[in-house]
Amino acid sequence: MSDKKVLPQFFKKESPKRAYMDSLQVLDILDRNRLVQTGIDFAGVDRSGTFMQMDDSVVHCGVQQPGVEVMSTEEAVSRYDWLMDYYWRTVSPETDEYTAYAHEHSRHGYFIRALPGVKSTQPVQASLYIAENGFAQAVHNIIIVEEGAELNIITGCASGHAVRTGMHLGISEFYVKKNAKLTFTMIHNWGEDMYVHPRSGMIVEEGGAFLSNFVCMHPVQELKMNPLTRLVGPGALVRSHSILVAQPGVKMDVGSRVYLEAPNTRAEIIARALTTGGDIINRGHLRGDAPGVKAHLECHGLILSKEGIIHAIPELEARVAGAEMSHEAAVGKIAPEEIEYLMARGLSEEEATSTIVRGFLNVQMEGLPAELQAEIDRAVKQSQDSIM
Repeated sequence: MSDKKVLPQFFKKESPKRAYMDSLQVLDILDRNRLVQTGIDFAGVDRSGTFMQMDDSVVHCGVQQPGVEVMSTEEAVSRYDWLMDYYWRTVSPETDEYTAYAHEHSRHGYFIRALPGVKSTQPVQASLYIAENGFAQAVHNIIIVEEGAELNIITGCASGHAVRTGMHLGISEFYVKKNAKLTFTMIHNWGEDMYVHPRSGMIVEEGGAFLSNFVCMHPVQELKMNPLTRLVGPGALVRSHSILVAQPGVKMDVGSRVYLEAPNTRAEIIARALTTGGDIINRGHLRGDAPGVKAHLECHGLILSKEGIIHAIPELEARVAGAEMSHEAAVGKIAPEEIEYLMARGLSEEEATSTIVRGFLNVQMEGLPAELQAEIDRAVKQSQDSIM
């Protein structure tokens, strides 16, 4: 792939208006197959709410639990005057060309909110889907978990089975209030010639917890993201887990930044990166600004091809005395003795390699609801054939 920067101006700004769907089950079976790999439940039985945007049209939206709000951000702004105070607060429109474009051209995106003290009984699901070939989808998402509330969200981002190229620009802003908890899981399933540039910012207040999980195991031309979480209240916590697989031709530049700005805050960034021929830059940046903070950064990479590259860039930045910060990074190939050990127990070389890869990618994410862990386990299992 050329290193020339691909900008959203190279793609379509408009797409056909998509009809509203009373049920997601009316989607084409091939499109449903792509979305099911991102954790979308088409029946919605085990979900507290559902949001789906196709290109720049909201095609389905509903909520099943009192105290949980799910709607497009444009509808939310028309309903709540105060919401504009949250817009572009954690992400600046001037960050780069992609945020500037999203500032001018974004349509909809989802607004998800848990009211004070409300604890979601099932995950809310949201899907951002590109159905028009060559379209640049720009959305702005706002997630607010009010004081003492708990919310689980699973987001599936994908392109249609007939889509060959396009761009996704997702601006996402997260606000976790005092003693609130948000578990956010994002699974990507894009086409091989898709350019994906999410830009995200998070603010976690006193006693709040933000658990972030990101999975991208299918081919994508280019994926670049480096979200920033700010822990602004004492005792705030963030745990960030990611699983990345880069097949030939894929370029990923993925990171996570956490600024521990208040006393006794904690952060953990854990990444698993695997290449079968693509390039992965995996970044992690922890900055300790207050006393009593504890933070750990970990990146493990596995190379299964002579062509693949994994570049781990861990950064620790302590600005006060007493900050406890650590990192661990390891990149390599499968050790021959591991293969030989499994082959001695009756597995073929291919079976042994597949077993090791599956174990490497099967990360148990602490604090993840059982149903969301099951979705990730399923995504890992379904990706085995394409990985090997």
